[in-house]
Amino acid sequence: MPPSLELVITVYLPEQLKDAPLDAPQVALAGRSNVGKSSLVNRLAGTRKLAKISATPGKTRSINFYRVQPEGWFLVDLPGYGYARTSKSEREKWAQLIEAYLTRAKGLKAVAVLLDSRLDPQVLDMDMVSWLKQTGTPALAVLTKADKCKQREIARRQAQWREIMRSAALPLPFSAVTGKGTERLWQLLGAAALPAQAADDACAPPADACPDGADAPPAAAPDTPAPAPRRPAVRRLTPRQ
Repeated sequence: MPPSLELVITVYLPEQLKDAPLDAPQVALAGRSNVGKSSLVNRLAGTRKLAKISATPGKTRSINFYRVQPEGWFLVDLPGYGYARTSKSEREKWAQLIEAYLTRAKGLKAVAVLLDSRLDPQVLDMDMVSWLKQTGTPALAVLTKADKCKQREIARRQAQWREIMRSAALPLPFSAVTGKGTERLWQLLGAAALPAQAADDACAPPADACPDGADAPPAAAPDTPAPAPRRPAVRRLTPRQ
């Protein structure tokens, strides 16, 4: 049974982040205003009503914290960036809110960067990926709207972003319309949010691995987790003109 999502808190201003569960394990969703973040959230939740979808991009102006049950980590939906029809001051306000979250969330394990599979790499998306690299934040690339592209186009876009991100993994094609990639996306998000649990699940032997009366092989000593890297000071994540 897939996990469920529960909206816990909505944040509109940086000062409201003090009430958010920033220390809990979490993965954030980032992307352009028309990339389909709300549709992706609703597909993951199995409902069309959790995240509000609008025909006009740029309607998500808050940070929404969703608790993932039963695991207990958080999926954090960030405001979309780059919508040209909003004022410069409004775009700057969103950028400040996103940057405040990314720099204060101690429990942030990774950011899933949502990329429109129909478009060549966009400057704002590359800026976001560069910012995440500078801060040492793992990034997961997700190609949205995969139902609108031929497989050849998807493969081309995967190759482009794998080169830009210098990643061994190909970006994941996803469609909120058909559900393509939903199960795999849940797996990737969960593994990023709770890496120790994912490693335990991967290494656990089957229940019938040893015959009755036989001794199980000694468990390997768990790896000592490396301390979380300190996030260096980087240039501000401000919108381009």
